[in-house]
Amino acid sequence: MGNTPICTIDTTGIHLPAFTNYISYFTTQFQNIFGADVYLGNDSQDGQFIGLLSLALSDVNNSAVECYNSFSPVTAQGTGLASIVKINGIAKKVPSFGTVPVVVSGQAGITITNGFVTDSAGNQWNLPASVVIPPAGQITVTGTCTVLGAIAVATGPATIGNPTFGWQSASFFAAATPGAPVETDAALRGRQSLSTANPSKSVLEGIIGALLAIPNINRIAGYENDTSLPDSNGLPAHTISLVVDGGDSAVIAQTISIKKTPGCGTYGSIITPITDAYGIIHNIAYFPPESVNISYNVTVKALAGFTLDIQASIQASLVAWTNALPIGAAILLPRVYMPAQLNGGIGSATFELVSIAIARDGLTPVPSDIQLDFDEAPLTQTNFINIAVM
Repeated sequence: MGNTPICTIDTTGIHLPAFTNYISYFTTQFQNIFGADVYLGNDSQDGQFIGLLSLALSDVNNSAVECYNSFSPVTAQGTGLASIVKINGIAKKVPSFGTVPVVVSGQAGITITNGFVTDSAGNQWNLPASVVIPPAGQITVTGTCTVLGAIAVATGPATIGNPTFGWQSASFFAAATPGAPVETDAALRGRQSLSTANPSKSVLEGIIGALLAIPNINRIAGYENDTSLPDSNGLPAHTISLVVDGGDSAVIAQTISIKKTPGCGTYGSIITPITDAYGIIHNIAYFPPESVNISYNVTVKALAGFTLDIQASIQASLVAWTNALPIGAAILLPRVYMPAQLNGGIGSATFELVSIAIARDGLTPVPSDIQLDFDEAPLTQTNFINIAVM
């Protein structure tokens, strides 16, 4: 029973036989047993049986290909991908609770135990189990929502949920980072690729790689000013500045402290004191991203097959593309056309894209690029995207 059509592996990878090879193989073996004159047409029972055997062997070979591919983060899927990325020290992100930087003010030296604050909608945001007010009278910590999912909260006052003697006020320092759904395979592959920078020679790349392994961190932008003058973003000399979307501020600060070059300063609006092994306190700073609402006016000419579902697909495509852009990335008008045209996928042939205009922060959309500051993160949603149909 030699020459069975099975997968082969060589220096270029694994190779799957064509389905016709299975038919030919079983046909030949069947004729060797029962004679060359046996009738094996598709309308015969024996022909049907050969088709069944061929399909079974095809399924086995496809399983072998999937098994082979599961050993590479480039081709692994689902559980296999989640397992293989562990060699890089990262794990697939599960649904998470939203986080928000909370400024806690009060008498220096008091300890707030199991504190929490509430927003205007009544959502509860738990502070770390123990928060000590420093001599400055205030500290920024991370509040974690008790409700799983995309709970939003804006910058502004917060209500103290469990009053503690000496705790005077609390406020949301920045907009919340909503909780995330289960991480997609594509997003996990991207994080795995970036995580390989952990042992890199570039300190900044190593810090970013380590931060990406922290749960509930979505996007990071890093800047290094190794000159003796402020740079074009206004960042001070001899500092690194990181813009981190999500995560726990204490864990972020601890990670930066461990990974950064000794003596190199950090710069940002969130400042967390970290005590080193010798009892010396170092203030570690980073920025949360400033969310910038992006709106679109899209004009399309409807062709045969255009429906409201296609219109909704255009909105969803623009939302996914915009919200995945890096922090500080410019929104370039020519690049918007690809997601607006559904990247050439299903439904793209049912309309003609006439024009696109873009705006930020509720301004009037115009057909030009949108520039963002180094710490700004683009954000849009369906009701920010207006589609006019001709």
